[in-house]
Amino acid sequence: MKKSNTIAAFGLVLSLTAPLGAADAETWNVGMSGGYFPFTFVRMDELQGFEVDFLNALAAETGDDVNFVTMSFSGLIGALESGRIDTVANQITITPEREEKFVFTQPYVFDGAQIVVKEGNDSITTTDDLSGKTVAVSLGSNYEDLLNELPNANEIDIRTYESNVQQDTALGRADAFIMDRVSSAQLIKESPLPLVLAGTPFSEIRNALPFRDDEEGRALRDKIDAAITTLKNDGTLTEISQKWFGTDITKPD
Repeated sequence: MKKSNTIAAFGLVLSLTAPLGAADAETWNVGMSGGYFPFTFVRMDELQGFEVDFLNALAAETGDDVNFVTMSFSGLIGALESGRIDTVANQITITPEREEKFVFTQPYVFDGAQIVVKEGNDSITTTDDLSGKTVAVSLGSNYEDLLNELPNANEIDIRTYESNVQQDTALGRADAFIMDRVSSAQLIKESPLPLVLAGTPFSEIRNALPFRDDEEGRALRDKIDAAITTLKNDGTLTEISQKWFGTDITKPD
């Protein structure tokens, strides 16, 4: 399938063109941050990552077109609500609050919330150790909610960042940051920053594609959900996961 890249005024847009003859192809406007390695990131002016390969495979299965549109992570849900995009492919975790607003596909990534600290910081190994500490989370993510559900939440200084949670932790401006374990491990592997995983994941998370809860949104959800089932059954989803992570994160443990 032929792909072409263009730079838009408000972000990077990639078009995936369906095969010739697909006259009834739909176009999906898919939002992502382009800054969440290795799920969605830009390298050498090319948007790539697990999510990009995943959505491209879904489009190939259905014969549709995809426009990937990048924007700040904190704006993705609002863009979905307003109809500027059709879904978000940026490791969106299913939560009760989000289920009140959106309909979701089946989960396609199973993971856990992970504490990450600066190398040499042995004072934090569990969530109990976060008391009295400054903990960074990405603005718009569900990690702030997960921290607020902890018994010692009122003792944690939770700070939200648009980006650079890892840099602020490495520089000592935050004692730790919270991210999913898969991304954290890959980030540490690829980054020169002196960071390490602290303990084990403290909350299971299931990530899926959200859609507006209306007739059009539910129809698109059903179509894409069926394609996800096909990609799971024929091994394509496992292959994409193995490519980016060296393991299969698309199935529960």
